[in-house]
Amino acid sequence: MSREKLASLVRSKSPSLAVIDVRDSDYIGGHIVNGINAPTHTHDYRMPELVRTLKDKEIVVFHCALSQQRGPSSALRYLREKERLQPINKITDDSKADRSAEGVKADPTADGEGIVKNGQTVYVLEGGFVKWQEV
Repeated sequence: MSREKLASLVRSKSPSLAVIDVRDSDYIGGHIVNGINAPTHTHDYRMPELVRTLKDKEIVVFHCALSQQRGPSSALRYLREKERLQPINKITDDSKADRSAEGVKADPTADGEGIVKNGQTVYVLEGGFVKWQEV
């Protein structure tokens, strides 16, 4: 997701938005308003809690400093944990369903590459917190 799009959502104080900051010790020095700090070193035990906490959010945006490693890998880990905790109906082998039938699809209306999973779209903030500070 672009920083401009996220800035617009943050300014609107959308209750359907969650911003997850996965920076560790580099979290000191600023953060996005109302963001949740979930450092990567806590993901082993905190990810199931995060999935349950964010279940009613429509948009979840992950980021780290640059959103090149920790942010994307945390978003993927979140999606996998979400799938593990909220299993969907299995598709039989003879089904000709595409990925959207499984509950996972790209969001064609979004700027950037959001993944829709069970009604929730998960993004990674383009450029991370470093670029965010330029807004």
